[in-house]
Amino acid sequence: MKQRIVKIAVFLIALIGVNVLASFVFFRWDLTEEKRYSISDATKRLLQNLDGQVVVKVYLTGDFPAGFERLERAVQETLESFSDYAGANIAYRFIEPNDPKLQEELTQKGLIPTNLFANEDGKRTERLVFPGAMLVYEGKEYPVQLLKGNQSASPEERLNQSYEGVEFELASAIRRLTLKEHKRIGILVGHTKVPPPRFSDLLATLQQNYDLYFDVQNPDSWEKGDLLIIPKPDLPFTEDEKYRLDQFVMRGGKLVIFADGARVDSVSLEGTFAQPSALNLDDLLFKYGCRINQNLIKDLSCALLPLNVGNMGDKPQIKPLPWRFFPLINNFGKHPIVRNLDAIYTRFPSSIDTVDAPGIVKTPLLLTSQYTKLLKAPALVAYNEARQQPDPREYNAGVKNVALLLEGSFSSLYNNRLLPNDPRMSSFVGKGKPAKILVVSDGDMLVNDIDYARDAPFPLGYDRLSGKTFANKDFVLYAIDYLMDSEGLITARNKQVTLRPLDKIRLKEERTQWQLLNLLAPLVLIGLLGGAWQWIRKRKYATG
Repeated sequence: MKQRIVKIAVFLIALIGVNVLASFVFFRWDLTEEKRYSISDATKRLLQNLDGQVVVKVYLTGDFPAGFERLERAVQETLESFSDYAGANIAYRFIEPNDPKLQEELTQKGLIPTNLFANEDGKRTERLVFPGAMLVYEGKEYPVQLLKGNQSASPEERLNQSYEGVEFELASAIRRLTLKEHKRIGILVGHTKVPPPRFSDLLATLQQNYDLYFDVQNPDSWEKGDLLIIPKPDLPFTEDEKYRLDQFVMRGGKLVIFADGARVDSVSLEGTFAQPSALNLDDLLFKYGCRINQNLIKDLSCALLPLNVGNMGDKPQIKPLPWRFFPLINNFGKHPIVRNLDAIYTRFPSSIDTVDAPGIVKTPLLLTSQYTKLLKAPALVAYNEARQQPDPREYNAGVKNVALLLEGSFSSLYNNRLLPNDPRMSSFVGKGKPAKILVVSDGDMLVNDIDYARDAPFPLGYDRLSGKTFANKDFVLYAIDYLMDSEGLITARNKQVTLRPLDKIRLKEERTQWQLLNLLAPLVLIGLLGGAWQWIRKRKYATG
């Protein structure tokens, strides 16, 4: 009897000790294969360093089909994990947006609703849901869209992609709201003929997270930024400007180039004329490890263009036709920038080749389909071609690279080129610090369309003909986040959760058997354990 009391006392003391220790030491043990309940180290650091409360209002709640319920549960589990590391600095609540006034308010604030279709009692029903959240911090609000992913995937796969992206979408929004010091981005508008309103959607979005400045043909200002963007250049760079770009990269600056390999100018009603771009950057990019070719890519996976196919009476007949010079990019490299990204809308892109550059890591990001054909500039691009049925056998150029990420310590183009008495020698850097360069062979990827009726810009990536907004802006923002984020928050986009769907045919045929097994097996197991325990006790005391 005394021994039993001692054992009970030791057990209670150990139990109390474990609970006291747990109040001082926090740890989690994720036993899932994909570590789906773990968050990245960068997210943990962000949450632990919050200096104020972030309130998260989630509007993805209600009576949903299984896929949406899974996404709702993922959001709840992620926010629970956030609160474990942030404590009282993360507060959240789920709100079902049934009120039409609230729905209108959420739409105006930037949350995009989704029509949810379901079959209830044999009747098809439709309702509006808001798969998003609104984050509030110090009076500022920021909308977060939680339903993302590639729209060409099945609904189950897209919901799973959204599931995988919950941590990054919420964490990046928290960082944007709580950021105290903004890094600087320079926009080299002095070399483009594109009017400012055509860049307005991108610039307005970047201004929320970064301090922007414009060079206005002043190369002295380039070194003031952490990152430089060259948007659709039309005018060539001088040797002095190219030298300044080179030294900016040598000092660890990040460079983003959206440049056309071939410039397309309108010449007549029959078509357009493509001629090689002369930007004087070829040798610089070649030294860094890539080359934008002076050609145009034709891809069987492409967008539509409204063209005149003839007259009906005295009026032209306009029809949307496949325009193979506008490839839809839905083939991506293996990198968190483009993971689970939707299709990208391009216009007259060129191919990019990689060349030898010691120590430079080259990662393809955007790739065409395998059914491509190259048109070398100069060339006439005839509108009438859209009316012709293409021969797939001619589209045999294979997959082409449209966006390339270069990372490493670059060597200067001007090594062994400057004379000893050159005044630039005193500050010249021949071997650079670790830097990153993004090269995209389509300058139009940054250019938004204009709604002339409202005199306002359309979202970047919006296609007026289809009414769809492609992922152009997401790609640019994710890329800049990766280039500028020293903490590595974007690595949260690497999270992968494997879909393990049930065999629907077997489920239909064996439904009753599995239901009985799930219902009876636990009861039988408990009965067997109880019987075995009673038998052991009887045998023990019978022998005693």
